[in-house]
Amino acid sequence: MSIFQFYQPLTGVVRHLLILNVLMFIGSYALLGNESWNQQTGEVINLGRLVLAVYMPGSEHFQPFQIVTHMFMHGDLGHLAFNMLSLYFFGPMVEMAFGSKRFLFYYLFCGLGAFALHIGVQWWELEQAGYDPRTFNGAMLGASGAIFGIYVAFAYLYPNQIISLLIPPVSLKAKYFVLIMAGIELFYGFRGHSTGIAHFAHIGGALFGFGLLMYWYRFRFR
Repeated sequence: MSIFQFYQPLTGVVRHLLILNVLMFIGSYALLGNESWNQQTGEVINLGRLVLAVYMPGSEHFQPFQIVTHMFMHGDLGHLAFNMLSLYFFGPMVEMAFGSKRFLFYYLFCGLGAFALHIGVQWWELEQAGYDPRTFNGAMLGASGAIFGIYVAFAYLYPNQIISLLIPPVSLKAKYFVLIMAGIELFYGFRGHSTGIAHFAHIGGALFGFGLLMYWYRFRFR
């Protein structure tokens, strides 16, 4: 049985997260879609991303609320579509197992964990290269860290559930799907070449999600 055959109707929190992410994406272009010119770098900056994406703590662009808002921002339509399709297919079964409140807490916790690991690794890399991390103005945005946490929860709850992928067209058990995804992120994360993707954010979401699952199911509820 594939995840598509096992699909359940949309649950409350998943539905609201889908709507919020889409509205934030539209708003970042329509309501806050004005652009400004960065005289130092020559970049054209979308003001919606400038305000709502998250920057390095200490950066001139950093604001505390960005730690949350960046989870609902996406760089382009493909980025949004991939994350929302993942939430659409994996999220309802996890929410039904957790309950709505715990699912929302888990989702946000994984997103915050993604931010923490990404910033920690990036800070260390910049210091090793001789830069002051507080002068770095690169931004992070996206729900991918939270989504990787959802992958981990799904595999933990339904390890032998068959997942049918479109690209590549293969079917495999959820536990192997997560291991492969984690391996890919680790490979590119430690490879050291910039791909424009926050690989350690994905790893952070998965690790923090796994840690929370261990606390809930191995210690708190045994």
